[in-house]
Amino acid sequence: MYHNPVMLEECIGGLNINPEGVYADVTFGGGGHSRAILERLTTGHLYAFDQDEDAARNAFDDPRFTFIPQNFRYFKNFIQLYHGGQLDGIIADLGVSSHQFDTPEKGFSTRFDSPLDMRMSQSTPNDAATVVNTYDLDDLTRILTLYGEVQQARLIASDIVFARDAEPIETTGQLRAAVEKRLPRGKENKVLAQIFQALRIEVNQELEALTAFLSQCPDVLKSGGRLVVMSYHSLEDRLVKNFFKTGNAEGKEEKDFFGNLLTPYTLITRKPIVPSDEEIEGNSRARSAKLRIAERK
Repeated sequence: MYHNPVMLEECIGGLNINPEGVYADVTFGGGGHSRAILERLTTGHLYAFDQDEDAARNAFDDPRFTFIPQNFRYFKNFIQLYHGGQLDGIIADLGVSSHQFDTPEKGFSTRFDSPLDMRMSQSTPNDAATVVNTYDLDDLTRILTLYGEVQQARLIASDIVFARDAEPIETTGQLRAAVEKRLPRGKENKVLAQIFQALRIEVNQELEALTAFLSQCPDVLKSGGRLVVMSYHSLEDRLVKNFFKTGNAEGKEEKDFFGNLLTPYTLITRKPIVPSDEEIEGNSRARSAKLRIAERK
């Protein structure tokens, strides 16, 4: 089940669609954004990317639509291959889709006892079980701290190492059992979700992929083209904010001779757009969403 996209109207409005323009939806998923874009195109074209094999089943049979079964980290190469020119707009809805969370065998959710997989694409070499069972204490601590912002990361990593020495940790249930005593009362699910997030980001190399994608966008966008990005946790949002403001991942400011900030973008949103209380009530996944929009100079 693919749920309705978060802040759909704000996202599509942010693209400022030209009916004859060429666009890319680099996180196709259930096709909600793509469907809304196609409804606004006449002679334009839409390229959609998704590495998840399940998403390919949602592709549209429409001459104005091309589905590319790839991770968006290879975005620029495939746009050059399929289109050869620049785009009028790009949209990215980051993170894990509701469908992926609701598919037990993918292992993304804390709600099911399922295999420790967490791969968004089955072609990814290492699954979460590989990370949990082979990373040393320092590396486990690093990813829990950096990607999950987990308190007591080293103690939790130690518990994982201790548990796997007795038997390999191969299911989400075994992982939960290994860290159970460290989960603060009343916040068990929150901390467990942070641990799962850290593993998922590591398995899919999500921040590396996002950095690669964002660094390619200025070359692919036309002058006046829009980049619309929705993120769901602070690590992603920081990267998006830095690229929009300075054109690089670190947020390092470079200025011209006159002291003007050198950046490929004009910010359409100075602060991120967040969903309404009404939308959050109808879709809990919207709670942490932040939408940023920029225009290519």
